[in-house]
Amino acid sequence: MELTRLDSVRLRTEREEEERLSPLASKSAQSRGRRRMDEPSAVRTEFARDRDRILHSKAFRRLKYKTQVFFSPSGDHYRTRLSHTLEVAQIARTISRALRLNEDLTEAIALGHDVGHAPFGHAGEQALDQLCPGGFVHSQQSLRVLDVLERDGRGLNLTWEVRDGIAYHSKHQESISQPLMNATSTLEGAVVRISDAVAYLNADIDDAIRAGLITLDDVPTHALDALGRTHSQRIDSMVSGIISESWGVAEGIAEGGIRMGPGLLDATDALRDFMFQRVYKHPDVEREAAKARMVVSQLYTYFDNHPDELNAAMSTEDAGSEWTVCDYISGMTDRYATCMFERLFTPQPWTY
Repeated sequence: MELTRLDSVRLRTEREEEERLSPLASKSAQSRGRRRMDEPSAVRTEFARDRDRILHSKAFRRLKYKTQVFFSPSGDHYRTRLSHTLEVAQIARTISRALRLNEDLTEAIALGHDVGHAPFGHAGEQALDQLCPGGFVHSQQSLRVLDVLERDGRGLNLTWEVRDGIAYHSKHQESISQPLMNATSTLEGAVVRISDAVAYLNADIDDAIRAGLITLDDVPTHALDALGRTHSQRIDSMVSGIISESWGVAEGIAEGGIRMGPGLLDATDALRDFMFQRVYKHPDVEREAAKARMVVSQLYTYFDNHPDELNAAMSTEDAGSEWTVCDYISGMTDRYATCMFERLFTPQPWTY
């Protein structure tokens, strides 16, 4: 195939990756490829194309109305699953850039890692895990969304490296279809995995204080002393600590991989334990979570018993399978699920 002037843009970027990135980084030109053959882009590398495909997907847009911690918040400043995803991507890019890893691959994994999340956050996921055949893991559903459900059943045909990072970002040890590896196969995927924790812990502290569930004085003092008292200080401490502890990666030394030093890790674990005790298990949060699980369960049961009423959007190659109802419910936003529940299970005004 004859190269055009535009093709030189992609080729130049691929050469720059070879020259600039760590020997341990994933190189676009060395990707293990896609499930189906695609013509190369004239100006974008393979990982950059995947990032853009995910960014423009319907599932990504729906994250705007999916819960992070607080269900369907009316306040403008609470995180949603979309803002969480963007925060993960920003943190992960910073770490990848410092360690000379592939930022395009890192960002693609980060943007896609939660597109399969259920409505109402982990409460919705817990309900579906009890109902879907074989259980429900949002990381595996994210992969299914991108492989199968997007583009009316054609999927986005992503590269192996992006799919691997999305499927294995979760700490779950089992997948829907096959055993799950303990870790991602790329360092970029490992960066996203640790960035996810950095993002959600700090954001959830911020939102919990905003919601009045805790005050900063409630947070363990030794964790604040190690990490900082402000949102930005804590993120900077964690990110700087990860970069410092993982510095060998930038030099091509694989030993240790992507990690946080013992001191900062202890402080981070203390924050996580505190958040589970005081926020994630807070009676007010648990009360709303129980309602969310009930809504998801009722919707699942209804559509499982009325397959003819599944939305026309589910007319993919897998429509009619035992997983179709799970696809439909997990793809709902909080407000769509709530409106659907009201329409199906609450009396409607009679119109003439």
